[in-house]
Amino acid sequence: MSSTRLTQALTELRESLAPVRLPLPLPQAMEQGRSAREMQRQLDDYILPRLATIEAPLLAVVGGSTGAGKSTLVNSLVGRAVTTPGVIRPTTKSPVLICHPDDVKWFNDDRILPGLVRSRASSQDSNTLQLVEEATIPKGLALLDAPDVDSVVEQNRQLSAQLLQAADLWVFVTSAARYADAVPWDFLKSAVDRSAAVAVVLDRVPPAAMNQVPPHLGRLMTERGLADSPLFAVPETSVDAEGLLPDAAVSPIRTWLATLAADAASRQRVVMQTLDGAIGSLVTKAPPVAEAVDAQAEALESLRSDARSSYDEAVRQVSVQSADGTLLRGEVMARWQEFVGTGEFMKTMENKISWLRDRVWSTVKGAPPEAENVKVAVESGLEALIREQGEAAAERAEAAWRATPFGREVLRHHTGTDLSRASAEFDDEVARAIRDWQGDVMELVQGEGMGKRTQARYLALGVNGVSAALMMVVFAYTGGLTGAEVGIAGGSAVLAQRVLEAVFGDDAVRRLAKQAKESLDARIATVMAKEEQRFEDALAGMASDRDQAERIRMAAEEVNFARHAGYDAILDPAPQQQAIEGGQQPALEEQPRQSVQLNTVAGHTDAEVVEAEIVEPVTRPEEKR
Repeated sequence: MSSTRLTQALTELRESLAPVRLPLPLPQAMEQGRSAREMQRQLDDYILPRLATIEAPLLAVVGGSTGAGKSTLVNSLVGRAVTTPGVIRPTTKSPVLICHPDDVKWFNDDRILPGLVRSRASSQDSNTLQLVEEATIPKGLALLDAPDVDSVVEQNRQLSAQLLQAADLWVFVTSAARYADAVPWDFLKSAVDRSAAVAVVLDRVPPAAMNQVPPHLGRLMTERGLADSPLFAVPETSVDAEGLLPDAAVSPIRTWLATLAADAASRQRVVMQTLDGAIGSLVTKAPPVAEAVDAQAEALESLRSDARSSYDEAVRQVSVQSADGTLLRGEVMARWQEFVGTGEFMKTMENKISWLRDRVWSTVKGAPPEAENVKVAVESGLEALIREQGEAAAERAEAAWRATPFGREVLRHHTGTDLSRASAEFDDEVARAIRDWQGDVMELVQGEGMGKRTQARYLALGVNGVSAALMMVVFAYTGGLTGAEVGIAGGSAVLAQRVLEAVFGDDAVRRLAKQAKESLDARIATVMAKEEQRFEDALAGMASDRDQAERIRMAAEEVNFARHAGYDAILDPAPQQQAIEGGQQPALEEQPRQSVQLNTVAGHTDAEVVEAEIVEPVTRPEEKR
């Protein structure tokens, strides 16, 4: 299989993870958001560049606990001070990469760790990667001294985690006093989870504890999935005037690293173990991120649904109450009665409908102010109803959001107007909508009246009068009225309908009333939609692409398929099959400071322990480290 497919699948996974935002405080949201960022960073820092340049030198990142002696170990492996250890914590801040001069080309650009600026000078800037060329480092190997994994400075901890995730090989340094601490084991567990190649250096082991502490750590490593990882025990000893450990203390580590550097097959095997483990980790981690994206989308949709249902209910309530006779009360009723005649006139309505109809025409002819008063009263009544329902909708929607943790988070970040109240523009929008609806009604009656055989009666009643009658018919249903109101309002509606029927005919009246009611409902829905939009605007900065989760899943599946298809296209066609520790290979240039005795302690249930014992004292000035 060509590596192109795997590279493309990984790139697609990177692109699908890039937009992930999980702003709502849902379970696992913070963890999965961090996981998504870490996956993106590892793809950029390690996986994609390593896949493209499999032949690049093996990068061994030396990381570990505060005060474990990482920088001292790196300096001692190199044979001179290339990174500065410190007494005041935190110590290492700016990472230092040491490689052979012929290999520096692999690290000059942003092939790996593109977020770090390259420098040739020592720096305390955590965004800088210092490059050091050192001829004693064999070709094919680079060492990187990382900040403390448990630094008190969060930025240092994050940088250390980032560097370890960009490593082909973790050289994890801990001390006899702190090897059981939780933080180092969290990092080692992470290495196990993604099958990364790991070597552990147990530093500063008291000579008297050499037979107890290293084997105990070896058993812990075996129990926790690191049985195949070598464990090097470095005794607590003195450093020389340059701050370097005795050669005897680090020679086993130097030799082991040199073996990897010199043997292309072993080096390739380490790289592929870590690379494949990192890719497999992405396949495992991506689905939970997709689930978190789905959860965010569902939560956002539930908030939208709460707002939508609140305003839908407001529209429904206005629609019902503008058709059940509720508006045929008070001012509207009084103005209508003025328009059609006196109270006595209305009381005799049921027995004298035909007479009343003639009287209406004679009463309203030439008296348009009464019709205008009906129009004003309708405006006032509808405004009160719509405003009441709009305020209730805002209060319901805001209360529903406040009832959930993620809804409260949205409200907390909302910088606009108070969502529990209608907007400042709401009253004006309502008044405009009612005026527009009344205009719609007038257009309806004008369009129906012209060309009718009853045009004379239509003209006698006037467009305002006919429009007022049609509005009364729209408000005609009396389901919401009780007692005496039923007879009065019902009679008013009947009279309005009879008048309109005399002008337009039965079918036309029913059609006009239906059209007028639909126009009113549409106007109200538009006004409420604008109010509801305030809630949608509050969610705008938290919008989640509902297709994003599926893209993540599909990309992860494609990565897994391409991964299992093999890496033949990017590997040496005839790799040598050697153990990481096997073979006689050139070592790092030895520093002839003292002689050593090497002992190997191994058991079938324990990780391999390589000890370095000091057999001759140092004769030059020294200090205890």
